[in-house]
Formats: sequence, structure tokens, C-alpha cells
Amino acid sequence: MSNENTPLLQMKNIRKDFFGNQVLTDINLSLNAGEVIGLVGENGAGKSTLMRILFGANMIRETGGYGGEVLINGEVVNFASPFDAIEAGIGMVHQEFSLIPGFVTTENILLNREPVRKNLVSEVFGDRMNTLNRSEMDQRAANAIELMGVDIDRNMMISDMPVGHKQFTEIARELSKEQLKLLILDEPTAVLTEKEAEALLASIRGMASRGIAIIFITHRLQEILAVCDRVVVMRDGYVVNESAASETNVAEITKWMVGRTVESSGGAREVRDTSNGKTILSVEKLWVDMPGETVRNVNLEVKEGEILGIGGLAGQGKLGIPNGIMGLYQAGGKVMFEGKEIPLNAPRKCLDSSFAFVSEDRRGVGLLLDETLEWNIAFPAMQIQNKFLKYYLGGLVKWRDEKAIQEVTEKYIQELAIKCTSSKQKAKELSGGNQQKVCLAKAFALTPRLLFVSEPTRGIDVGAKALVLDALKKFNRENGVTIVIVSSELEELRSSCDRIAIVSGGRIAGILPATASVEELGTLMLSQVI
Repeated sequence: MSNENTPLLQMKNIRKDFFGNQVLTDINLSLNAGEVIGLVGENGAGKSTLMRILFGANMIRETGGYGGEVLINGEVVNFASPFDAIEAGIGMVHQEFSLIPGFVTTENILLNREPVRKNLVSEVFGDRMNTLNRSEMDQRAANAIELMGVDIDRNMMISDMPVGHKQFTEIARELSKEQLKLLILDEPTAVLTEKEAEALLASIRGMASRGIAIIFITHRLQEILAVCDRVVVMRDGYVVNESAASETNVAEITKWMVGRTVESSGGAREVRDTSNGKTILSVEKLWVDMPGETVRNVNLEVKEGEILGIGGLAGQGKLGIPNGIMGLYQAGGKVMFEGKEIPLNAPRKCLDSSFAFVSEDRRGVGLLLDETLEWNIAFPAMQIQNKFLKYYLGGLVKWRDEKAIQEVTEKYIQELAIKCTSSKQKAKELSGGNQQKVCLAKAFALTPRLLFVSEPTRGIDVGAKALVLDALKKFNRENGVTIVIVSSELEELRSSCDRIAIVSGGRIAGILPATASVEELGTLMLSQVI
């Protein structure tokens, strides 16, 4: 029986293994109504697996279940599916979206819970002929959006929506469920701008004040300190520390997460002056029609062999630039590469010109989720450049060179420290940060002349973040590859790039050396904001 002192949630001695590989060992976690805890750890630490157990995910049951007990209000629960968890008042906003692109915001918020109206036909033929009560749907969606405290357009099609608003739609969907007691937020700010993230943190405080308990998973440790009551740190499947958020700091949490002190490589880095170098890519009067992004009149020169950063506030155009040049969205203007014009709206022409692109949308654009790591890493180079193939009968027959494919995959598993069971593991089974590393490996295997990388460390932890940025710097130095990094995080650009171009109002507001102060870069960001 529960009493006033019984926690809303208790997870006791939780254990889980996947095919003999122990991923969780004796995890104990408790949470009270209205409390916010931050759950942190490197990719592969076991955070998502623990939350899947709590949410009754099918994959847990399909892989032999788990050991230990989950209690809600003091009573043991055994969820047969996420529907049972939802019934018990648990909501979860996953790292990757589960929205229907062809539906508007309101329809997604109330999916499968739509209020209906009876009519003459349904009186005769049954409830299946009821019609949707559109005005009530609109009111419920509006209430959920108001509860969230962040304004989004109820009538916008999901496919037209900027990525940050998709995240808010997911959160509003959970808030529209009247029985919600506990909300799990898995990397909710990874796709948000600083302003949107601040709005979400305020929203979390509001939810907690109304008695909703929240488990907040993020790699942005400052956010944990700003909004959480407690911080729970996981490493290699164990809880290694639990502290009051007010009694710890970023450096301490980082040390617990990685078992070592992570040094920023920003200070001692060599920043090259490339401003007088040879122009390898020139962009003139570029406009891009990408939902949520403003690219109106971009003029930009990229120097051979440099790492150029592109920064700016959300929606001002930074993400639209690589997506437009690479042909993923309708674009106009002129792009010259090594003296030759590259046609726009023709992705294959870009790839044939030795461009590569690591998209910010790793699941939608970046990965073949049901295929192996080998296939993900080698397939584009095989298709575009005829790499990793053997030729028979004087070239009449082409066949995969399995040995070469395995070798290149193993090489990048080692270099990028991709946590996986083998090169034959499916991409969908990896944690988000390791999926990101596979996207990088795929681009590296193309050995491009020019590499666009959009939000390279989105949703990955501090240890992996340094590793990914170091891999990009190494690839640039050792192979002479020109790299353009688009990122929402200024510090990331300052620690990795030679020059930083700031986009504001759909144009390049200015380009500064990476040694420029945050204040100087920030001033450019706000110069033409629309």
C-alpha cells in the first residue's frame, strides 16, 4: 500500500543483458511527484535501456525481459507494452520523432485519442462511422500547447515544420493525456536552439510545479543544473553517483560520467589564417526553400583545406545552406567548385563532384536503420565511386568485396570508438551518439574533396563530442579535405574551425577567425535577425 511518503516511482535492482552482454547492473532509482531528476551518462551507459524498461518497450520483452522490480506508488507493475505504461500515467518523448508527416500539429497531438461526434449514420452502423469533433480537438491541442508554455502553430503540417517545433509537438502530445504523472524526456533540447531550449526548461519547471515528475536525459549539463532537483549519473550500466543538483557542477558530473577529466582541446589548438587561401567553393546569391529556415541571399567563399564553421540562431539559414547546396531542398543561385559550376537541385551531381554531407537528420537522411554497420558505411562509396567491388569476366560482372567492406568498417569502428557488438550489427540497435559516428564514417569512406557536416555533435555526450570533433580535425589535416561544419554551439565551432561565418536573416552577416570572442560572434548573430 502507498502512503504520503511513498515515491511515485521506484526502480529496484534493475538488471538487463542483451544476448549475454550485461548492459544494466543493479540500478536503483526513485522519483517523487513534482520532482525533476537529470539522468546523464555517456552514449552506451544504459540510460535509454533503463527508460525503455520503465516505458514497457517491446524490445525489452523480445530480448528476454529484465531483472528487478518497477513500482508505481508503491505497487509493483509489469507493463506488457507502452500502452500499459501510458495507462499508468507515464509519458515518454523519444530522442527520435514519432510523428505522422502528412498530419497537422493538432492531429498528431491527439492521435488515437480524438474526440468524436455521433451522427445518424453512426447510430445505425456503429461507432466506426462517428466523425471527428474538430472544435474539441482544436481546444484540447490548444490547452496542451498552453500547458507546455511554448507557442506552436496547431494547423501546420508536420512535414513543413522546423525540427524544434516537432519536438514541442511530441511534448504537447504527452501533456494532452489527462492521466500524465511522469514524463520521460530523452534528449529534448538536442534539436532546439538556445532560445527554444530556455523555453523548454521554463516549461519543465511549470510541469513540475503542477505535480508532474520528470526524468530529463540530456548531454547539456548546464541545463541539468538549471532545472533539476537531483542528478543521477550512469556509467557502463551502473549508477555511479547521485547528487543534489545544487551541490555539484559540470566538471564533477563530467568526471563521474567518463571516469576521467575531459579536457577541452580549445585552448592549445592551432587556428590557421586561411583568408588569403585559394577559393575552392564559392556561393553566390543562394536561396533555399527549406521549411523553418531562411536562406535569402547567401554569398560565401570557402578556402581550400580549411575548416569553416557556419553558426547563427535557429531559422536564420545556417541549416538551409548545406541542405540547399546538396540538393535536398529547392534552391537557386550559383555554386562554383574548383572553377566549375555545380548545378543545384541535383544531389547526384554534388556526390559526383566529390562532395559529402552528414545531415542533422541522421535517421531520416543519414542511415539505413535495418542494415548492418558494414552496409551503412560502405554502400554510398560502392554506389557512387565503385569502391569495395570486385570485377569478374573482364569487368562484365561486379560483386561486393566483403573483405574490403569489413576492413573499412572495422577501421572506423576503431578510429571513432563506435560501441557495437560487431560490424554486422544493425544501425538501429546503436545509441544515438554511435549512430552519429556511423554517419561520419560513411562520409569519411567517400574520401570527399569537400565535406559538409551539419550539427555533428547533436545529442551526443561530452566524451564522444570531443572524439567526433577530433576525428573531423584529423580527417581535415591528414587528407587535406575541406570541411564546412554547421553548428548551433558556438564553442564547438571555436574549438574546431579556422574561420566562422555567421548567418543572420538569411545572409552571411560576417566571417571572423575562430579566435574571435563570443561577444563579437554574438553581435553578428543578432545583426540582421528577422
